[in-house]
Amino acid sequence: MMTTYLGGNLPIRRIGGAISSLVTPFESGELDLAALVAYVEWQIENGIDGLMACGIAGEGDVLTMAERARVIAVCVEAAGGKVPVIVASGTNSTATTIEETQEAAELGADAALVTLPYYSKPTQQGIIHHFELLAASTSLPLIVHNLPSHTAVDLTLETLQSLAAIPSVIGIADGTGDISRIAAWRSELPGNIAWFSAHDLTAAASTLAGAQGTISTAANVVPRLFCAMQHAATAGNLSAVSILGERLRPLFQALSRECEPAVVKHALSIVRGMGADVRLPLVGIDPATEAMILSALTSAHITDERHFATAFIPELARRHLSL
Repeated sequence: MMTTYLGGNLPIRRIGGAISSLVTPFESGELDLAALVAYVEWQIENGIDGLMACGIAGEGDVLTMAERARVIAVCVEAAGGKVPVIVASGTNSTATTIEETQEAAELGADAALVTLPYYSKPTQQGIIHHFELLAASTSLPLIVHNLPSHTAVDLTLETLQSLAAIPSVIGIADGTGDISRIAAWRSELPGNIAWFSAHDLTAAASTLAGAQGTISTAANVVPRLFCAMQHAATAGNLSAVSILGERLRPLFQALSRECEPAVVKHALSIVRGMGADVRLPLVGIDPATEAMILSALTSAHITDERHFATAFIPELARRHLSL
């Protein structure tokens, strides 16, 4: 199931399924735009349902404003309308969040993922006012990103209900991994508010519980297989979900050991030969994590996704792979 909306002057777009939280490729400290184009095209060729730029995995907080604009523009152009492009535009400043969201709209983004303001630990009322002012400043559809492990503040159901009343808020992306929230909260929210998981280890379970999509780190590395798992969950194919989930779980666990950009870039260096450079204060991953990632990829034959999908998945699951 996907969420359909009409955002400002944008055409009707559908957001749901498997959405990759893209990394930002660097070469010698500078943006590698050629690698970014090839990477986006590869994601789409492998069936990804959506792309998100400038998020945590994309090191959005260390990009200059000029670099952000180039990354967004390249992603939108490379996607070519085939899949929606979401831009992470949340900061700890309401004014900066408005500026970044307006820019994303001008550059052709389909929606903005807006985290709760971090570090300052606003009250629930402060969170509501933050989103009200943002919504009044742009027509871009907004997805509220709840990630207490990074922001030190968590949404309450009452606050989410207030945010859901804002016309341009189309969903919530929850990174807590608490699947019980879907069952407990969905019935308390308007039907037009979509629920997105932002937690790979519980992504399939969230979809089975009623989530419309997942904003994923692992989908960067295995877009075809991650899509297959999510599409199987949407179809209620428990056997396929189990098979794919077991194959992917070691990778999910390996990618959760350290910061998203560094682990994903290292995995992509194995799968695609992409550069693994990250910007300070991030550094490369430790040898133990490198070993876990390589073991997860090779044990599941993920270094060659198409080979793995056709050779190791029974027919029951294979019909969801869209090969």
